[in-house]
Amino acid sequence: MLALALITLGIICRFIPHLANYSPLLAIALFSGVYLKRRYAVLLPLALMMVTDLFLGLHNAVLFTWGSILIIALLGTIFKSKRNAITITSGAIGSSVLFFIITNFGVWLMGWYPRTAQGLIDCYVMGIPFFRTTLLSTLVYSALLFGAYELAVQRIKKEELRKVLLTN
Repeated sequence: MLALALITLGIICRFIPHLANYSPLLAIALFSGVYLKRRYAVLLPLALMMVTDLFLGLHNAVLFTWGSILIIALLGTIFKSKRNAITITSGAIGSSVLFFIITNFGVWLMGWYPRTAQGLIDCYVMGIPFFRTTLLSTLVYSALLFGAYELAVQRIKKEELRKVLLTN
């Protein structure tokens, strides 16, 4: 059920109009790494990207995009036993930075900018506005996903406890 909810959120958010790079995908990848089994943690966000990219368009740097999603999901697995606001916020920031570094390097390497030191610098500079919205969306969606999930878990625990108390 959780995987289905993440896939639905990811698909809807990729197809509705939004600011450039304002997407839950990095937060979904991080969240998947934390809460899903390792196999699904990697497959879910990667499949989400691959399927939606088939409709939204493919480009020659797509392997860098997909690779960064894979790395972010694996990063999330590190936080499985260390779930708290600081590690999740750090993970969201780190995910955004990794995505920025990897995808912009891929854009440069694939020839969208001259393959010179100045071309690489220009590529990263031109990517800064996209980084801002990526960072903001990853922080917002991470707070929503992790917060909602933890609240739901707490509520379920309280309800189970209530049932036990009422039957005795």
